[in-house]
Amino acid sequence: MNLLLSNNEQLKMSQIEEMRCFVRIVDAGSITKAAEQMDTVKSAMSKRLTDLEKRLGVSLLTRTTRKQSLTDIGRSYYQQCVRILDNIDEVEGALGNEQAALSGRIKLAAPITFGMMHLNTAIREFNHQHPDIVFDIDFNDRQQDLVAEGIDLAIRISNLLDSNLVARKLTSTRLLICGSPAYFQRNGTPETAEDLLFGHVQLRYTLGANSWPLLNHQGEALSVNLPSVLSANNGEYLLDSAIDGKGLIFIPDFIAADALASGQLVSVLTDKISLKDLGVYAIYPQTRYLSHRVRSFIDFLRDYYQNHSSWQTKTTH
Repeated sequence: MNLLLSNNEQLKMSQIEEMRCFVRIVDAGSITKAAEQMDTVKSAMSKRLTDLEKRLGVSLLTRTTRKQSLTDIGRSYYQQCVRILDNIDEVEGALGNEQAALSGRIKLAAPITFGMMHLNTAIREFNHQHPDIVFDIDFNDRQQDLVAEGIDLAIRISNLLDSNLVARKLTSTRLLICGSPAYFQRNGTPETAEDLLFGHVQLRYTLGANSWPLLNHQGEALSVNLPSVLSANNGEYLLDSAIDGKGLIFIPDFIAADALASGQLVSVLTDKISLKDLGVYAIYPQTRYLSHRVRSFIDFLRDYYQNHSSWQTKTTH
């Protein structure tokens, strides 16, 4: 009897592992990517999928050399697997939350400039409290597919969020128009949004919008697209160029705060910017159970930025 029970338990464990592998293969978009995310070899992932389809007696995926897609049965099975695995993780996580020390890996994605300027110290402080947490960080300004890339959590700075993601606001940042004193001495200091249209140039952030959302002297929406003398996909580079007097930048205050506080940059038309604030969010897929370590890290970040959003005090007039 004990042997039979042991065999049943082993079968159930094998089924759960097959489910996890199948879900990861679907989420990652390929067996190769799934194997990389689970730190195993492609042949092992492929065998688990083959064994699963053989045990169920159905085809879950149609596979070609270029892509894979779910069959109708595979789609239904995938949805059931996600719910079952999330329930298992939630139950086990709830049991261990009170006593277990935080450990494991957190795969985190963050914008380059915000990450380097304002996330690194937060991570070090969190790691000091929880040394068994291992961070795998992707600093990148592009918008990643969290599920396909196996990312647990991402930091995004935006006013619009993907509806397939869950967002928790950590703090906020203000958008500012800034230039150096030397630049304004040469080109004049604009007093209205319309003034920007005469003799002013921008340093353009290539991953953002070309035009600036402003208000004219009557308080009506005005989209201003200044001639660009320099384009770059990095905020710190544009900041240095603005300090050097090359043009105006439309930039979050978390980047410009120190330069404004030191007088290297001056902000203008702060009351004419229609889109003033952007949220800094922690986001994660809504289809996934949020592990205790990730949830704890989000809670930590929210508390941390309540006390360490130094850019806000430096740019408050």
